Amino acid sequence: MIGNRKDGGWSPYLAGGLVGVLAICSALATTKLLGKTSYLGASTSFVRAAGFVERLVAPEHVSSNEYYAETKVRVDWQFMLVSGILLGAFLAALTDRSFRWESVPPTWQERFGPSVAKRAAGAMVGGVLAMLGARMADGCPSGHGLSGMMQLSASAFVALFLFFGVGVLVAGLVYRRRHS
Repeated sequence: MIGNRKDGGWSPYLAGGLVGVLAICSALATTKLLGKTSYLGASTSFVRAAGFVERLVAPEHVSSNEYYAETKVRVDWQFMLVSGILLGAFLAALTDRSFRWESVPPTWQERFGPSVAKRAAGAMVGGVLAMLGARMADGCPSGHGLSGMMQLSASAFVALFLFFGVGVLVAGLVYRRRHS
């Protein structure tokens, strides 16, 4: 039991506090190591991961792509952070014994049925829309929300309000209960 929860899960207050400490440490460490402050964020790492895949499939495209010239395809501290999030989530699920292999989560299955293909298509469409939004906003919810709010940026407050507002709206539409 981490954080004193009855269900064995992590306390959201403890986890949130640890993420806050991580955000402060990342700003301090990058300022010391890189000479410029680089804030916590994740969406650029997914672009870099796409660049790695593209380098395998069509290397000539990566070298001639303007975007990849600006956003270098490399493993940097943010890429390692995202890798750590994946590993950390896995370890947290193991420690609180909540890890399960599920091709279709129960909430999705209740609303949309047991189709793995439908679930995969929904995840792909959602992921593409989220990445498009993150690239258009020049950052993801973690970048705007954690790092921007840490700096008391007005645009971060607006962005985070919109992220949560639209998220709640879409979740309400997608997971609304069917009336019999």
